[in-house]
Parts: sequence; C-alpha cells; structure tokens
Amino acid sequence: EVDAVKVRELRERQVLSLSELEERSGVDRQIIWRIESGYQKGAHQKTIRKLAGALGVEPYELVKTGGNDG
Repeated sequence: EVDAVKVRELRERQVLSLSELEERSGVDRQIIWRIESGYQKGAHQKTIRKLAGALGVEPYELVKTGGNDG
C-alpha cells in the first residue's frame, strides 16, 4: 500500500504541483491525486519507482510497512 501522506508531504516539501510531479515522474497527475487522496491504495511497482525517483527517495520509502496503522 502506498503511503499517501508521505507522497503528498514530499511533493509539498519540494513545492511541486501535481502537474510538476507528473512532468518529472511521467505518472499521470490524476493517478498522483488519487494516491495522495487515498482513493487509490495500491500502485504498480513501476509507478512507485517513477514517483520515488522524481521525489528523490527510495521506492520503499513510499510504501506503508505492515503492522502500523498510521
């Protein structure tokens, strides 16, 4: 499961709009919005890798770990 809060936090920390992250990552901004808003819990590994690369983190940093609700 993708950590929606972490994705949004990283994007906002870098002062990026959804469109700018779309341009950097190659991931459609509607998908990014759905992930950040929690409508889309999962994502393809390729999508996670693209977002992580654009945000300057490792892919595992965008994925929730088991056993933790928050």
